[in-house]
Amino acid sequence: MSDLLSGPVEAAAGLAVYGADAVDRSAPASARDALVRRGVAAKLTAKDPTLWGPEAAAEARIRLGWLDTHRRSRELLPQLAELTAELADLDHVVLAGMGGSSLAPEVITRTVGRPLTVLDTTDPGQVRRALADRLERTVVVVASKSGSTVETDSHLRAYRQAFLDAGLTEAEAGRHFVVVTDPGSPLEAAAAELGAVPVLADPQVGGRYAALTAFGLVPAALAGVEVTELLDQADALAGALGRDADNPGLALGAALGAAATLGRDKLALVGDGTGLDGLGDWIEQLIAESTGKAGLGILPVVLESPAAPGGAGPDVLTVAYGGALAAGTVPGGGCQPDVAVNGPLGAQFLTWEYATAVAGVVLGVNPFDQPNVAESKDNTRRILASGAPAETPAFTEGAIEVYAPAGAPGDLTGVLRHLLDGIGGDGYLAVMAFLDRIGDAAVAGLRPLLAEASGRPVTFGWGPRFLHSTGQYHKGGPGVGAFLQLTGTVEDDLPVPGQPYSFGELQAAQAAGDRQALAGRGRPLLRLHLTDRAAGVAQLLDTARRLRA
Repeated sequence: MSDLLSGPVEAAAGLAVYGADAVDRSAPASARDALVRRGVAAKLTAKDPTLWGPEAAAEARIRLGWLDTHRRSRELLPQLAELTAELADLDHVVLAGMGGSSLAPEVITRTVGRPLTVLDTTDPGQVRRALADRLERTVVVVASKSGSTVETDSHLRAYRQAFLDAGLTEAEAGRHFVVVTDPGSPLEAAAAELGAVPVLADPQVGGRYAALTAFGLVPAALAGVEVTELLDQADALAGALGRDADNPGLALGAALGAAATLGRDKLALVGDGTGLDGLGDWIEQLIAESTGKAGLGILPVVLESPAAPGGAGPDVLTVAYGGALAAGTVPGGGCQPDVAVNGPLGAQFLTWEYATAVAGVVLGVNPFDQPNVAESKDNTRRILASGAPAETPAFTEGAIEVYAPAGAPGDLTGVLRHLLDGIGGDGYLAVMAFLDRIGDAAVAGLRPLLAEASGRPVTFGWGPRFLHSTGQYHKGGPGVGAFLQLTGTVEDDLPVPGQPYSFGELQAAQAAGDRQALAGRGRPLLRLHLTDRAAGVAQLLDTARRLRA
């Protein structure tokens, strides 16, 4: 770690990037030098839409507002102050949103220690618990850029019905909602019908780049965060982003792109213990959805701790992130990162957004579209309308039904070992859990166990949350992934008011839709269905521990 810290540093406005120059210089030709020759830094801050090629120009032209949205977002501050005062008695803030509408405010509130209930699931047990929690003191932030996100629409319907069932009038129920959406979206019209407060977001910013727009700021402000500080931190950094030197965003983006072109296209992300709790989950969506397309991309792997398996390997670039450095050191704890990014959260948001756009230049991909995300959604709609095809488990072991391809071993240990052994030398395993993120939280322990057992990068995502994040990379990125899908029996389902399906049926359709999208690409896929969730999770973890031997 001392070598990392003693090398060249790119710093501005309290944010420093360590080690990027060494990564860039390890390539046969410096990506940074090529970017400088092209004048990329100045062109990017001038919002030049041609940087990613002619096919991307039309999309880029309407998606570069993140470069200065932190300045326009100051116009929201009086409205946020008025809103927090008017709703001061509603001190339980629930955020109903997916992907770019939920990840940034979750990071913001966790970092400063403010409570926020994030509802980004269709699991009926998790939704039911949220509905039962302090309903009379709840304000629901319904956040969707398009205004048509099925999960968020379902949450809105469930909460509205819960308020009415609790005896509130239509007008009284409307007071418990704040709607964040783009101007002209269907959700803006729905807000008027609800009698809810609408807050319109910056339409020039795509969802995963929207941390410093209304999507990040509204729920955070209602939860008690002083959001002006985030805008100040980003504004202080912004002036450096047009420079060729002393530009942390350019240094980081060049390093990410250079590493990927050398085959180090797995990005291990680890918090260094100096704050910014959960930032890795936000970076994961930003990088995966922005770069994972056309058979290319960078796969983020979020590590639980510096000592967790999965942070090393010839195809892995490890990046530590955190707040301001303490006593000139970055805690290692078993992890020796290649790059470290330290600084305040507002500056981190802008730096990573900028670096992702720069990495897109290096890789030759459009970082602003998500061409494969709609496929699983379309499959879900079709399954909800016509029903899922019948499936029969290959075998059942304990509390787990195993849906394995023909020829796979007939026991749980064997079929998991078979899946892991099939991961190629440049491949990865994605664990996708369509379960209760809170009630079934222990199942996330599979990631490090399977990473240790396989010796390969392993990601973990909660469904359907990951569909709005790494789901794009799974379908559009390099075709080297293997997939483990986890589903579970629903003991107590919950209807979606006004719809012909329940939350449990929606969750099952989303899982089935994603299976179809992956199977259609010939990707290795194993589904494990937990007939008893608690017993199944325990059984699965025990099996994974034995695989390490």
